[in-house]
Amino acid sequence: MSSPRHEASTVDPTRVPVIVAIGETSGRGEPMGVEPMELITLAATAALQDSQSSEPWIRRADSIAFCHIASWAYASPAAALARGFGATPADLFDAPIGGQWPARLLDRAATRIASGESTVAVIAGGEAQASMSALVKAGRDPVDDGGWSTDPGGPPTFDLDQLGSAAMQDAGLISPVRIYPLFESRFRFESGMDPEARQAECSELYAAFSVVSEKNPYSWNGRARTAADIGTPSAKNRIVCEPYPLSMNAMPFVDQAACIVVTSLAEARERGVPERDIVYVWGGAGAEDSVDILDRTGFGRSEAMDNALDRALHAAEIGVEQLDVLDVYSCFPIVPTLATRHLGTPKSLVPSVTGGHSSFGGPLSSHSLHSITASVRQIRAGKTCALVHANGGYLTYHHSVLLGGDQHPLGYIGSPEPVVLTTDPPPRGPVQEGNLVVETVSVEHSRQQEPNQAFVVGRDISGRRVAAQTAPGDTASAHAVSLYRKSPACEIIGTTITVEISEGNIRVRSR
Repeated sequence: MSSPRHEASTVDPTRVPVIVAIGETSGRGEPMGVEPMELITLAATAALQDSQSSEPWIRRADSIAFCHIASWAYASPAAALARGFGATPADLFDAPIGGQWPARLLDRAATRIASGESTVAVIAGGEAQASMSALVKAGRDPVDDGGWSTDPGGPPTFDLDQLGSAAMQDAGLISPVRIYPLFESRFRFESGMDPEARQAECSELYAAFSVVSEKNPYSWNGRARTAADIGTPSAKNRIVCEPYPLSMNAMPFVDQAACIVVTSLAEARERGVPERDIVYVWGGAGAEDSVDILDRTGFGRSEAMDNALDRALHAAEIGVEQLDVLDVYSCFPIVPTLATRHLGTPKSLVPSVTGGHSSFGGPLSSHSLHSITASVRQIRAGKTCALVHANGGYLTYHHSVLLGGDQHPLGYIGSPEPVVLTTDPPPRGPVQEGNLVVETVSVEHSRQQEPNQAFVVGRDISGRRVAAQTAPGDTASAHAVSLYRKSPACEIIGTTITVEISEGNIRVRSR
């Protein structure tokens, strides 16, 4: 599909969703202590200042949706923002935790406008984890000393189920830093790459991200780094879980917020928004995989990601070659790698316009809101088509959304409700002593920069999938399955290891 910018269309302009205002803020370089809602209010105010129309968009909002805030608890952030700007929206939505929500909320807002349910929608989110951490470290109370909200206030609570299934928890697979390397290691093995070559590839990708981040005025780190700097372990860049050093992990300790205003094309034009500032929301698609990663068919790809990307492009009737802006979720290198390999994008198209989670910053559930605002700026500057991919869970929840400098001939083509993939999970079995064929592995390092604990997913002699962990401090077992094992140096994925059980954990006797 190609067309001149803003060409005439037969689609009813009251049913064409567009972005008319964006706002961002970053607390980098500012005194620590600001709470999340204050940051988000600043971002919303910036959105009003961004609009070339004098229209009080937020006060007129009939829908306000919020990404989940993890650094402080609020009864309803959406309602709080509405009160602050004197808005009385009929639709208030506070999303649960999940990095997929910014793209999904934009799709949700767009479909409500396309259906006539909404006229002005606001999407906002942000985190103040850097300020929260600084206050705690200084021994200061956020409420008593910082004046933070008591509505209800305090760190948010979460259910253990959000950490993963019971089987995952039993195997120690309870955090992203341990789980994403499982996908990384299997992908590398299936790609036929040795650890050094794959590490170099990841380092180059994240170096490219850091260059983008350096040019982004809202980034948290804001300086370009070399591939050697990013990929070389050191005291300040220690391996967290193999193969990722700290510089390849998301950085959640940031103070960042963003806000987006969506309305109809007719409303934008009636309110005097210049054509050059109007960005069209074509729509998107979402997909969900099994919450339990041990039920996934494999670890070398993400079927849900592929589905969300493919359906968005198919609905828009475009190919990858028509994308000139791409931002893929990048909490760890495996996510943008899987997306770009599946899409077949050229290496010249860096899959980030923010600068990625480790350089720009990873404000948890709201990171991709910054991806959307950065993409809007790119399109306003002359780009034609942007795809933003957002990911939640452990490569579990995906949503992709397309933005354009031109109106899509079909109007809005999105589908905000994700499809839930159904697959036959592999047979599972209990951990038993004996031989295991390693399907994938993650090895956590200590702060002394040594392999300290291993997390293994494998197949037993009956072909059943099992998952287990070694005891923390069992360095012999951790070294036995480490990618950094020196003697003998050999591939661990796909090999057979012999294990014994001790107090619910495994010990690796040989490989």
